[in-house]
Amino acid sequence: MASWKGGAISTRTGCAAALFFLFFVLIALAGCGSGPHVCPAASSSSTCGCGAAALCALPPPHLYADGINGQISVFPVDRVTGALGTPTSVSGPTNSLGIAALNDQFLYVSNFGLGGPASIDAWSIDSSTGTLTPAPSFSLGPLSIAAGLAIDFNNQILYVADAGKIDALQANATTGTLIAIPQSPFPSGANLYLTIDPTDQFLFASVADPPGGVAAFTIDSLTGALVQVAGSPFRADPNSTVQPGQIVVDPSGKFVYVTLVQSSQVAGFSITTPSGALTPVPGSPFPAGNGPLTLTTSRNFLYVANLMDETLSGYTIDSASGMLTPLANSPFPIPAGAITSDTFGGFLFVSGTGGMTSFKVDVTSGALTQVGSPVPSAGATALTYVP
Repeated sequence: MASWKGGAISTRTGCAAALFFLFFVLIALAGCGSGPHVCPAASSSSTCGCGAAALCALPPPHLYADGINGQISVFPVDRVTGALGTPTSVSGPTNSLGIAALNDQFLYVSNFGLGGPASIDAWSIDSSTGTLTPAPSFSLGPLSIAAGLAIDFNNQILYVADAGKIDALQANATTGTLIAIPQSPFPSGANLYLTIDPTDQFLFASVADPPGGVAAFTIDSLTGALVQVAGSPFRADPNSTVQPGQIVVDPSGKFVYVTLVQSSQVAGFSITTPSGALTPVPGSPFPAGNGPLTLTTSRNFLYVANLMDETLSGYTIDSASGMLTPLANSPFPIPAGAITSDTFGGFLFVSGTGGMTSFKVDVTSGALTQVGSPVPSAGATALTYVP
C-alpha cells in the first residue's frame, strides 16, 4: 500500500470540493448495498437509505487484487456492509508490488519484467461493472525493475519505483495510454515502494541503500517533475542499518510510516511543509510483529501485516505528534499479506491464507470485526480499492 497510495487507496480527486460532495453522497447511500436497488418513490433515509432511485442504483465499489497466480481479481464490495462478492478475473502479472487506479477509469499494475522487459500493464475499467479491458502497456526498457506505484491525481501522472530511479508517466485522459514526462526518470536510490501525500505536493520512496531510509521529493504542480528535498533520504532508524519496505502517508497528510522488515518495526516521520523534509516522530521506530511487510491507514489508525507470525498489528495515530499506540488486543490473530482500506476508512480488506476477507473498522477503538466468510482467492501481493 498499499500501499494509501501505492497499494492502499489510490482514488483521490485532488479537489476538496469533490471529496466533500462524494462524502455526502456516500452518507446518503447509507442504506444502499452493492445494488442495484430501486427505492420507492416516497422513500426516505429510514427505508432504503436514499431519497432517489438514481442514487440507489449506483454500481458497487470494487477491490482489485494482483494474485500470485498471474490473475487480476475483481471483487465487488457492498457499500454498506463491506462484504465481498464473488470475484471475476483477467490475466495479469505475477507477484506484482504495485497496483493503482486512476479514478474509476484505468487500472495499472507493475510487471517486474523477469524474463523480459519491465512494464506497466494497463486496463480500462467499466465504471458500472468493474470489468477490466486490456489497454496499451508501457515498456520501461532495459535495466528496469517495475515495483511500487503511486498516482499524482492533480497531473494524472503515474510514478513507478524502478531500479535506482523513479519513472514519471503521464496518462492520457481518454485512452489511459502512458508516456514519459520530460526529465523522467528521476534518480532516487534503490527503492521498492512509493506514496504521495493527499494534496499531491510530495512523493516519498522507501530507499534500501544503506543505512536505509525515506527519500522525499516535491512534485511540480504543473509538470509533475520531481525535485529531491534537501537532506533526503532521511534515515528510518538513526541507531542501525535497516531496509525499509512498504510506505504510506496518513489521511491527514501530516505523517509518513514505513515498515522495517528486518528489525520488525515501523518507522514514523512528520512532514514539514512547505519543504517536504521529514523528522522522526517521538518514539520511532515502533515495535511490530515478526516480518512486517505491508501497511495501510484507516482514519486515525495504522494497520501492519506481519508475514512471519501471521498477525495484524493495529495502532492509533496521535494526531498531534504522529506517535503510534498499539490498539487493545493487538496484534490480532489475522493471517495477512496484502492489505488496504476503503476510501473513508470504514473497512479493511485483507488477503490471507484463507482468501480475501473484509473487516469493519470501529471508528472509536480501531477494533476489527470480520464481515462474512473469507472469499476463496489466490494470495494477493498488491491491492487497491475503487469506489
